[in-house]
Amino acid sequence: MTNEETTEVFVISVAAELAGMHAQTLRTYDRMGLVTPQRTSGGGRRYSRADVELLRTVQRLSQEDGVNLAGIKAIIELKKENERLRAQLRAAEAECEQLRREATRPRGEIVHVPRSTAVVMWEPRRGKRR
Repeated sequence: MTNEETTEVFVISVAAELAGMHAQTLRTYDRMGLVTPQRTSGGGRRYSRADVELLRTVQRLSQEDGVNLAGIKAIIELKKENERLRAQLRAAEAECEQLRREATRPRGEIVHVPRSTAVVMWEPRRGKRR
């Protein structure tokens, strides 16, 4: 089973009950782009646990904190952007650490050269000598 097959989803009436809202409120929030649920092939809304939590957050911001819906939308978008940037930062830090580890590894081959041996570096000339 894939992760998608095992993810819990709820029809709009169940999601509304879990969030403590009316189903029409969920439809309005969907139209406004506040909470965008998955859709079935027939167009029915399917809300995940994360969607229900986001609905609760919207309700709290609106009712308890007095934030209007435009402000809530901006907050949600900024949170998503923040999460995306944090993920980018973690990836960049991991890449930086990998490069740091690679930079400290010895490069090439270490060969023992006895003291009595002279080492001469020779490079052929590029042009003909006249």
